[in-house]
Amino acid sequence: MTPIDLGSLVGPLIEIARAAAKAALVHYGPRPIARRKADGTPVTDADEDSEAVILSGLARLTPDIPVVSEEQDASGNRPFAAGHAPRRFWLVDPLDGTREFVARNGEFCINVGLVEDNYPVFGLLLAPVSETLWCCDDAGRAFRLTSDGKRLALRVRAKPAMGAVIISSRSHGDDAALDAFASESPLAERRRLGSAQKFGVLAAGEADLYPRFGPTSEWDTCAGQAILEAAGGRVVTLAGARLGYGKPRFRNPDFIASGG
Repeated sequence: MTPIDLGSLVGPLIEIARAAAKAALVHYGPRPIARRKADGTPVTDADEDSEAVILSGLARLTPDIPVVSEEQDASGNRPFAAGHAPRRFWLVDPLDGTREFVARNGEFCINVGLVEDNYPVFGLLLAPVSETLWCCDDAGRAFRLTSDGKRLALRVRAKPAMGAVIISSRSHGDDAALDAFASESPLAERRRLGSAQKFGVLAAGEADLYPRFGPTSEWDTCAGQAILEAAGGRVVTLAGARLGYGKPRFRNPDFIASGG
């Protein structure tokens, strides 16, 4: 596999994500309209327009790297058979948190992640409403990009003595399983937040645990996992194995994302 120069890609990828965010926000009106896909999940024009921008940008930037993107996958347009992933491929969720987009609470984001040999090596998360961008660079360092272009280093924190802050999904997951998990160790606070923004919060040391009991897809987690791992955290299955990618149907098992 030919080495890739991630250092030269970070800037253009940020610009692609920003252009996708702009395309999505065109539809962020008083009542965003959602349709239902075959699997019952919602989709909007914002998802599709954001995806078109990202796919076009990646085709120009890295034409030899296949892209798996949520809405393309939903329509059956896959660059390779699920379960037969190449050594390197992009995973894209053009609008992670469609329910939050429709609810207009700002808790949605754009996810762009790169997989090499079954594990994430790069991730970018952009929250269009707050304009918060979490990313990692070619040296494996996580950062948050400020509105004036400064890079603020991200690092997970050690679990506070008074107990962990657990962050969970606002619209998904198994509450009974989460309650059982939370009862096993000292807990300082429980928060809810939509989309992969949760990984950014962990990477910034603003929370400690994100247990996910319930279905997710690889494009939901790849970018966030890359950023969290670069900040010193980890994402593991309930058996303790590092969460990997290129699985059949691109579906994840239950997992726990953690800080220090």
